[in-house]
Amino acid sequence: MSHTIRFSLLIDAGNTRIKWAIFQAGALRLPMPWLATGSLAHEEIDTLAKQVRDFIDDSHDELTIDEVLISNVAGDQVQASLERILHAEFPQALLRRFRSSAICAGLHNHYAKPEQLGSDRFASALAAHHFFPDTPLVVATCGTATTIDAIVPGRGFIGGMIAPGLRTMALSLAKNTAQLPDLTAQAGQLSLPELFANNTQQAIWSGCIHAQLGALQCAMSELQKQTGSRVELIISGGAVAYLQPYFAEQLVPTLGSEMALHHVENLVLTGLAVAAQAAQLAPEV
Repeated sequence: MSHTIRFSLLIDAGNTRIKWAIFQAGALRLPMPWLATGSLAHEEIDTLAKQVRDFIDDSHDELTIDEVLISNVAGDQVQASLERILHAEFPQALLRRFRSSAICAGLHNHYAKPEQLGSDRFASALAAHHFFPDTPLVVATCGTATTIDAIVPGRGFIGGMIAPGLRTMALSLAKNTAQLPDLTAQAGQLSLPELFANNTQQAIWSGCIHAQLGALQCAMSELQKQTGSRVELIISGGAVAYLQPYFAEQLVPTLGSEMALHHVENLVLTGLAVAAQAAQLAPEV
């Protein structure tokens, strides 16, 4: 790179929300010591620059955004809006779009066409591989979609699965059936005393929860079989809070009491920090 980057504004534009964080070069550890983080809905995109600028003006008079790094899976219109807004607010910053590639930060991407892997999935894999490099990993992000990917030491990212997310499953049932209710607004109040529920609301919730857990269990069992080693689960996303209470009773009995689980908040943003740091350390060409 032609100039030193001290502060990076990282953007994770997902299917539903846009998350951001300010990363100081060299500050790679868990939990991530972000200088600031924020989140907004797509329709609030015009407020993004103000959120960041207000933090800088209130807290860090000497902080200058040197780089903007964007992972965007929300389409070209969102990308164009982000670039317009952020270039106007931070004209001095190097603005880059993060894309999947055959290798980044030491992680090999074995997708058939590496550039077609979603940038959010690749960023999540970079974060997982950076902090847990010596163990087979299942990396799950649970949001609008649930993505479940596999990383093998010495090989890299080998592939994964994409499924409807927890809320997407419940909403689909409500929209496409005549008599099933929409539970998405009640998710925080629902409980599952039994897998086989005796009422419709809990039956829907049980089906959605156990579909997610079943996919995780399948992925971990298969990777454990392929590698012959203990597999660790790295998990992130907004739906984790609903799934985590069931891990002990559903995943541990099948996968063993030594199953290691790591909940990493903002996994995509963390992977962008890994990518930003790797680019800064790369030799000049």
